[in-house]
Amino acid sequence: MRNATAEAAGFPRDPAPDAWQSPRVTANEAIALLDAFLAGGTSRDEVLRAFQAAPLVDLGYARVDIHRSLRKGFPEVIYAEGKTPAQVAGIAAQLGKREERFLATRVNAEHVRALRKKLKGIVHHEQARCVTFEKVPLPKRPGFIAVLAAGTSDLPVAEEAAVTADIMGNRVERIYDVGVAGLHRLLSRLDLIQQANVIVAVAGMEGALPGVVAGLVARPVIAVPTSIGYGTNLRGLTALFGMLSSCSSGMTVVNIDNGFGAGYAASQMNALAAGAAGEVATNARNGTTRKPRVARK
Repeated sequence: MRNATAEAAGFPRDPAPDAWQSPRVTANEAIALLDAFLAGGTSRDEVLRAFQAAPLVDLGYARVDIHRSLRKGFPEVIYAEGKTPAQVAGIAAQLGKREERFLATRVNAEHVRALRKKLKGIVHHEQARCVTFEKVPLPKRPGFIAVLAAGTSDLPVAEEAAVTADIMGNRVERIYDVGVAGLHRLLSRLDLIQQANVIVAVAGMEGALPGVVAGLVARPVIAVPTSIGYGTNLRGLTALFGMLSSCSSGMTVVNIDNGFGAGYAASQMNALAAGAAGEVATNARNGTTRKPRVARK
């Protein structure tokens, strides 16, 4: 039903879908539709109508995007902070019906209890403040993502990055307590760090770790400032500004305490690296020397 008050105020709701539109198309349904089309079991028009639909589940308090995995390769992630346990569980139930896996971040104990009542197979990653749900784990891509933490106090953010990257199909190497106040701790792990496809470096205080790491490796470094530190850390602003001002090349910065954003971006980078490596291997098997394709502007 349309909201007449909102429309009168000049803010019309999304138009109601036409009767012929499919209510939803998830990644699994898209594969089934395309297989049916190739086999002659459905028409081109039926497939087009399904893909033209806006696949949402309207719960009143949330409109769950169940098309996300088709567009991005991973379902919508639930940000639990600020949501009630019932709201988080309701969104999770919709994702659990349609998806092979999902991730919820910034959960508390009440969220976890509500989720466990709704779904079997919930895994609570307490330090990361995350919950994962997998019917079938994704196979791990070649190579790995290294997640570095400057100090033990940075572990909640580092673990959020690691759990995110892991559930998205990546092997993760955790390299913790390698802050630059004891540079020998970092240098002793440098051989492993240099082998990673992508590096996530998490640090509070003055935020020096990512800049040092970026100067030592030929890999992309995702810097994550944390709100850990004494007064002039300014709840992470000092670390953020230090990372943004770094002279090290090949480094990018996400928001304060945003381990999830870093883990997600690292997964996308690793997927590109895995694709390029796969093409090189295929060319080698076929006896060709063509370089991997590079997108042109």
